[in-house]
Amino acid sequence: MKSPDTRFYVPELTKGVLPLSAEESAHAIRVCRARPGDILQLTDGKGHLATGIVEKADPHCCEIRVESIKESNRPKPLLHLGIACLKDDSNEEIALHVGEMEVASITLLRTEHSEEPKDSNLQKVVRRCELKATVSLKQSLKAWLTEIRGPVPLEEWIKNYRGDIVLCDMDGERNLPTLEKETTLLVGPEGGFSPREIELVKNYANGSVQILGLGKTRLRARTAAIVGIGKCV
Repeated sequence: MKSPDTRFYVPELTKGVLPLSAEESAHAIRVCRARPGDILQLTDGKGHLATGIVEKADPHCCEIRVESIKESNRPKPLLHLGIACLKDDSNEEIALHVGEMEVASITLLRTEHSEEPKDSNLQKVVRRCELKATVSLKQSLKAWLTEIRGPVPLEEWIKNYRGDIVLCDMDGERNLPTLEKETTLLVGPEGGFSPREIELVKNYANGSVQILGLGKTRLRARTAAIVGIGKCV
């Protein structure tokens, strides 16, 4: 069998014989039709890559033999995304698309205008976003998994954050930021951040703040996130 044009996710990647998860095993054996002796490309999402030789072709618990592990030649991304919680499946859509790009993390933010149920801890949403980010890690052949964080109130996030901020706003500058250290692109909910929240961001003191314009039209939050990341990577 030709080695599949995808990577398989093994969060604890070590030398020796390793089991794939049930999901990865089913994909390898049932979808890619891997057989003993076939080679699979592996990543742990933490910057490590390896090839695995199928030892046991079990769709429930495929076993692979890893003889060497190498470091990716791509450093961990400096860019992060902070986005207000959205409704429906918008958070998952963002995780799927942004997860294909070199973005270190996505933080779901609770804001004055965010659209999530206020009495929910959003753990189901977070878990679905994690699954989408993992799918994108493998499909895009990246070595670094886009981590899903939150939900966290915007005020709390700003209080604890250390790094630069790029705030998306229609009236912002068109110049692209230069990423020299950890930088978070902030995208508000539908309708944007409130005036109080914008001032809170502008007064952030633990790094620089740049206001970035994304064009002459008003964009949906999910569109703004993808366009903004595309301008920065």
